[in-house]
Order: sequence, then C-alpha cells, then structure tokens
Amino acid sequence: MSENKFIERPVLAICISIGIVFLGILALTSLSIEKFPDIAPPTVHVSATYMGASAETVQKAVIIPLEEAINGVEHMTYMESSASSGSASINIYFKQGTDPDQAAVNVQNKVSEAQGQLPGEVTKIGVTVEKRQISTLALIGV
Repeated sequence: MSENKFIERPVLAICISIGIVFLGILALTSLSIEKFPDIAPPTVHVSATYMGASAETVQKAVIIPLEEAINGVEHMTYMESSASSGSASINIYFKQGTDPDQAAVNVQNKVSEAQGQLPGEVTKIGVTVEKRQISTLALIGV
C-alpha cells in the first residue's frame, strides 16, 4: 500500500519534488568555488579582420607584426595564431596565477604599439583584445 502513496497523491509528490529542487539550489549556491584551484591558465585572445585578404596575406600583414609586438609580454608562456581568409586570431597563454585583467591590459598596450605597422583597413575595423578563462571542466562539474 505504501508504494502507491505518490501515485494516489500527486500533489504530495509535486510538493516533495519542489522541496528537493529548492534544497538543491540552496546547496549549489553555498558551494565555495573560490577554494578550488584554477585548472586552465589565463588566456588573452586577439582578433583582427582584414576584409578581402587571403590567409597568406593576413599572416604576413597582420599576424606577424602583432606577434612580434606581443612577444615578451610579462608572464607569457606561449602564443598560438591562426589565419583564415579575412580574419586573424592569436591566443596568448600566461603562467598560472597571473591576473587575467592585468594580462589583457599588457597585451592591449603591445597591440596599440603595433597599430602603425598594420594595414589601414585593419586599424579602421579594429583589433579586439579580450581575456578568456578556458575552464570547461568547471562547467562540466556544475
């Protein structure tokens, strides 16, 4: 008889389900995520657009001057770049524990120094510098 209690009383089952969900949300908000270490290093992403240019032209005219300017930024470990027709992308990785905001500012300063070496169309559209935190493991955990 007790196994049919939730079937016979659907309002009771719904109330208990809502209570369990509410307690789960309370438990989720009280987790201290700050205590967990950062897994992925801080990353800064630089992107530029050179409309109508081939990948080889983007490589020579945009990526090489930007890489030369960015190379040697404080606490940088390595960078990787890619070029496709009309767009350039550079990812700069920093040592663990580096402040991502300060790293983005340092990269932005280096990119602004290289603006004079870039084609006019690229500087007109703009070069975007943004910080990224690539920790998809945290999203999977939640």
